[in-house]
Amino acid sequence: MKKSNNYGKKKNNDKRGRDNRVSNFSSERRKPEYAKVNGGVFVYSKPLSVTDLSQAINIPTPEIIKFLFMQGQAVTINQMLDDDTIGLICLQFGYDFKKEEVVDKAHFEELVIEDDEKHLKERPPVVTIMGHVDHGKTTLIDAIRNSRIVDTEAGAITQEIGAYQKEVGGKKITFIDTPGHAAFTAMRARGASVTDIVILVVAADDGVMPQTIEAIDHAKAAGVPIIVAVNKIDAPGANPHKVIEQLMAHDVIAEEYGGDIMVQEISAKKNINIKDLLEMVILKAEMLELKANPSRFAIGTVLEAELDKGVGPKATLLVQNGTLNFGDYVVVGEHYGKIRRMTNEFGANLKSAGPSSPVSVIGLSAVPSAGDRFMAFPTEKEAREVSEARMLEKQKAARSGSAAMSLSDLNNLVTAGKVKDFNIMVKADTDGSAQALKANLEKMSTEQVKIHVLSATAGAISDNDILLATASNAVIFGFNIRPDSRVRALAQENGVEIHLHNIIYELLDEMEASLKGMEVVEKVEKVMGEAEIRHIWKMAHVGTIGGSYVRSGSIKAKSKVRLIRDGVIIYDGTLGSLKRYKDDASEVREGYECGLTIAGYNDIKEGDIVEAYALVEAE
Repeated sequence: MKKSNNYGKKKNNDKRGRDNRVSNFSSERRKPEYAKVNGGVFVYSKPLSVTDLSQAINIPTPEIIKFLFMQGQAVTINQMLDDDTIGLICLQFGYDFKKEEVVDKAHFEELVIEDDEKHLKERPPVVTIMGHVDHGKTTLIDAIRNSRIVDTEAGAITQEIGAYQKEVGGKKITFIDTPGHAAFTAMRARGASVTDIVILVVAADDGVMPQTIEAIDHAKAAGVPIIVAVNKIDAPGANPHKVIEQLMAHDVIAEEYGGDIMVQEISAKKNINIKDLLEMVILKAEMLELKANPSRFAIGTVLEAELDKGVGPKATLLVQNGTLNFGDYVVVGEHYGKIRRMTNEFGANLKSAGPSSPVSVIGLSAVPSAGDRFMAFPTEKEAREVSEARMLEKQKAARSGSAAMSLSDLNNLVTAGKVKDFNIMVKADTDGSAQALKANLEKMSTEQVKIHVLSATAGAISDNDILLATASNAVIFGFNIRPDSRVRALAQENGVEIHLHNIIYELLDEMEASLKGMEVVEKVEKVMGEAEIRHIWKMAHVGTIGGSYVRSGSIKAKSKVRLIRDGVIIYDGTLGSLKRYKDDASEVREGYECGLTIAGYNDIKEGDIVEAYALVEAE
């Protein structure tokens, strides 16, 4: 389908009669005209042969072949032409040229809708609240939600879905409840960009904390503007000014210091300045000029979903463009259905929902996943066909695996001379090491490749790091740390590449080699097994013995090993001894217990991880 603005009136067969909404796709799809002349401009949308081009621009094939021969190209009538050659031919015979991208209905999440300005209407901003635990995020959500209920509803009303709207000065704001930045990024990892503004909650008596920094990194990676709510200004020891200064260290610079970040001091518990914060959101939304076209079939994102024993598959949808009506046929993820019931956050039935509206719907054929995209279609036949096509594509993708960015991809892009942004995340044993690596990696940017260090923090690689890397197509560099087997499995599942080093210059050399288009590495580390220390005892002339359980792979005698504590490498050496009961063992496999020692090292503690590894040829 063409991404251009091509509207076709559709007719719905339900009792509403004529539906004046336009389809998100051009009605020309049934008879594709992928190459034609329009006002002196040759417009095409797929590869063309010499014959195809000849017919489209009404120039005899021999003339095109002769022209190309004079340019040093010998072609046949059935030879496919590249875009540069098509452009050269068009200019020779008096035509301008333009290539239009094509989006198949099965890939509707890739559709870029270009509406006529006259059809666009202002829409409410969609806001997510994030911040460090115990900084008052939930209290702020409750303060906003309760004021909504008190202002407009009588009696005790239960909130039915994790999204709601608040009206301020006659304008609405849509809020999305999430457990935090992990859910925010997990949705974005599935291609869903639902948030227009992030409210970052920071406690005035506690300041910037690790999860505050993570929330900043996730919001920046998503390209979403931040409004800072400095909470608990009524608490003892509150120092809002210190919070603002701490945020500056993370490139979150308040307007009063010459930046573009709005900051509002509040007390969510005592409902101080909440209205001012909401007015700030409205102001930011006006600056963003958020608009949508309500006069088309709805397209949007799944916020949450569940299997309700009483009504079947149930999903909370956020309408991002168009209008969703009761009775519409929708494709959600790879499933389809008909909207048989649609309600707002208070369970009230709705007949329609416009842009930025969160609604709960039933009528789907199966339970979708949070972050899945949805789109309404004019007929059940069309929705079913798209659903079947998406199901097949999902099955093919599952078989073929992930295509995430890697250092090899960077190597190939540099070799091919293509400009590319390359995202990196840094995790290290100390904050000083992380910041030093960030500074050195960013200095490596060239004219061909711009390096973006999305985050540089101390500590073990976590699930959240894998989610951010997945959503941002980033490579993770680890210094003096090791991910556990569960995190490694999650990274492999999501196609996230992790590069681990113990020496800074080796890490930088690896990156530099990739930027120069050289072979990245000849030898790579392979984790052979992982054992958890569950008991320790000391024996004279032997040292500290770790009673261990092999969690994954296998541990072999005399293996190279690392001792890992809380994700950080404590010691790197060789296995001293390996026993099963009282007998020496050459190998202990996953699911079995063993006793082990590390040669020349005795500071073993319960809960430590012993990781066995080997250097192998890179595949």
